[in-house]
Amino acid sequence: MSHPIVPILGAGESGTGAALLAVRHGLQPWVSDAGAVHADRAAELDAAGVEWEANGHDEARVLAAAEAGGIVVKSPGIPETAPLVERVKAAGGELISEIELASRYARTAGQRVVAVTGSNGKTTTTALIAALFEDAGCEVACVGNIGKSWARDLSERTQPADYQVVEVSSFQLDGTTSFRPDVAVLLNITPDHLDRYGYDIERYADAKWNITAHQNAHDVLVLNADDVLSMARWKRASEQGELAAQVVAVSTEQSAEQLAHTLAARGLQPWGTASVDAPDQPKEFTINIPHQNPFTMTIQELALQGKHNLYNSMAASVAARALELRSEGIRESLAQFDAIEHRMEFVVETNGIKFVNDSKATNVNSAWYALESTEGPIIWIAGGVDKGNDYSSLMHLVTSKVDHLICLGKNNQKLIDTFGDRVESYHEVSSAAEAVQLAYRLGMPGHTALLSPACASFDLFGSYEERGREFKAAVRNL
Repeated sequence: MSHPIVPILGAGESGTGAALLAVRHGLQPWVSDAGAVHADRAAELDAAGVEWEANGHDEARVLAAAEAGGIVVKSPGIPETAPLVERVKAAGGELISEIELASRYARTAGQRVVAVTGSNGKTTTTALIAALFEDAGCEVACVGNIGKSWARDLSERTQPADYQVVEVSSFQLDGTTSFRPDVAVLLNITPDHLDRYGYDIERYADAKWNITAHQNAHDVLVLNADDVLSMARWKRASEQGELAAQVVAVSTEQSAEQLAHTLAARGLQPWGTASVDAPDQPKEFTINIPHQNPFTMTIQELALQGKHNLYNSMAASVAARALELRSEGIRESLAQFDAIEHRMEFVVETNGIKFVNDSKATNVNSAWYALESTEGPIIWIAGGVDKGNDYSSLMHLVTSKVDHLICLGKNNQKLIDTFGDRVESYHEVSSAAEAVQLAYRLGMPGHTALLSPACASFDLFGSYEERGREFKAAVRNL
């Protein structure tokens, strides 16, 4: 018996993974991409017996499936406002993301799902949570926006991993209708991808808040108590009766007493808290969750140092404690964790110049953390696809720390207009190799050549990973 066709829009990692998962469960996927299909993806689809098309959509076929009441899977790179997407919705089809599709096959026998989103820090936190469970001897899948798609991972396993740690972007959350993580971590909501959301921060916040939309009273939501938009969403959802999950409020800027006062003043009642001992000079943090002994760790013990990484480590600890990992194991893992590729990744030091790969910094807030945590004078390599960036928050850091600005992108005028008179010199380049060679010529002993673009990569590179790999290769070829 033939099955209804499941159109999948986009043949990247997400779309290909969705197709492989659909085949695994007896569905009939058909992949349609508006552009070219990479040879590796095409070979995978062919090997799985999946029909595909490139360089344009057969809209009639897509809409026929939608009109028949079937599902249409949309890759995250396709905006909700795309004409074909709007036609699918109008035709009555169920339009979902690959994350939503994967979630429907993620649990067969008590598996647990931890999901992480946020404008900044989600890759590091996702990898850190996965490491905590792996070190505890658990079977773990670390998937989603971090690299391998969740659907692909599920297609490759006999049964889902016991613990599935999923990094999800706002784009992936846009297409969820029943996705329910046992533990959801919302790290922060700061301006990013505003071009995708009509330059409306509230629409962007709505997309992020989807991570908890289908949670129930047995689930846990980890929120940043120092983040204004996250707190506003929590208050609104509480007042409107739209939040079912138990909330753990995490603060790196308030002691337990201060945090309790702040939340009470807002009329917010957390299920648990994580806080520091002293806001100005914190030496340790403590997690308090009902029915468990408090978890305390000295900040100096953490493998990931820096203000931004303190929150990531605290949030990861909360997720692990919420799912009842042992305190001793968590503490040991946090002390031994290795850095994430493309996130403040030290590459090499040559002639006294340090080269650091922070290609994952695709927005202004991520670049702020990179500049803020880098010691000594900086040669800043920035640029790419501007997503409606407001660079004002970087002004003081650039003025006080950056000697030279190297713009790596096709349209660098906004960066030059903003920072050109704040640095000793600015330059435009069109390749990672050119940027590295120029940084080496400009640099003096003590300089850090920091690739922290504050922009997406898609003007010159296929992804931030490709940008980071080319940067590292160029550094090692000096």
